[in-house]
Amino acid sequence: MQVASFELSSELGVQSFQFGVVFRKSDIRHKMKIFYAIQATGNGHISRAMELLPHLEQYGSVDIFLSGANSSLSLDAPIKYRSKGLSLFYNCSGGLDYWKMMKEYQPFKLKKEIQDLPVEKYDLVINDFEYITAASCTKKKIPSVQFGHQGSFQSGNTPRPSSKSSVGEWVLKNYARATHHIGLHFEKYDDFIFQPVIKKQILEAASMDKNYITVYLPSYCEPQLEAIFHPFKEFNFQIFSRETRVPKTRKNIQFLPVDTAFFNQSLIHCSGIITGGGFETPAEAIHLGKKIISIPIRGQYEQVCNAAALEKLGVTCLKTIDENFSSEFYHWIEDKKPLRIDYSKTIPESLEFLFSLHEKMKSEHAELILE
Repeated sequence: MQVASFELSSELGVQSFQFGVVFRKSDIRHKMKIFYAIQATGNGHISRAMELLPHLEQYGSVDIFLSGANSSLSLDAPIKYRSKGLSLFYNCSGGLDYWKMMKEYQPFKLKKEIQDLPVEKYDLVINDFEYITAASCTKKKIPSVQFGHQGSFQSGNTPRPSSKSSVGEWVLKNYARATHHIGLHFEKYDDFIFQPVIKKQILEAASMDKNYITVYLPSYCEPQLEAIFHPFKEFNFQIFSRETRVPKTRKNIQFLPVDTAFFNQSLIHCSGIITGGGFETPAEAIHLGKKIISIPIRGQYEQVCNAAALEKLGVTCLKTIDENFSSEFYHWIEDKKPLRIDYSKTIPESLEFLFSLHEKMKSEHAELILE
């Protein structure tokens, strides 16, 4: 586990009100130490963390634990603790690479990291679906808050597919156990669920249509993506691929590296987006009012659940890219209307809830110690 320094941010004196609790950020700024665990499988967790971090720093000093080994984005912030953790890896045909996942699994190293992670030294532990932190908190009886999309699946009101997976349900509810939960989803399905956290660049953008389609399907590789989209010669595609290192153009396809700035601009100006069954990208597209095709990664139950939620909102969702894709694509182009929902208020609402919940957690933990 590697250690890096962390730098404190500036102080703000804004009041927060919720559940009868009143406090000033400036009152707790120098008292609170926050541990923020971020899952680095995929890009959504890192993208969300980059938006939340400046706001969390207004409440106290934040130490980051980044865990995982399969993200195309870097976290533009000092990282105090780093681990390969447990990661998902993808093949090139729309599914998971189970063999690589098994090769990367190091149980003895994980056990040591669970023991060594100093969660007990912090006033508040926030966990965005990270296993080592959850296991360490459980072992040391430290309260924590699971704050992120996966937290929403603690509610039975959150959409699921017609055929549930018992294994998938167990993973969503138990992989990163916490004493408290704050979920994020496309709609507010429960009282602890909030709408998505959207990047500032997307919130402030003026959505336009520059007559191309953005594609982000991380479980496919360049040759497969070219074979899928080249036949649609009358359309232009900007395809983001984990294999692409520098931008390049092949006929009607422009391949681009997975880069936050490139992707933001592509999404803001596209006619529509074809993406996986993740959470953050469809959420940003909905906020901008873009047409969406969502294709969940095979073997990822959470993405199948996301597709169930998107379908309820009228979004086109496909199980796979097969011989019917051409007709489904043209139907989407010609008939589907975009969905638009304003997701701009999530950060202040969810953080008021979080720090009011923290006051409740302190009382509960103090009572447990006295017992």
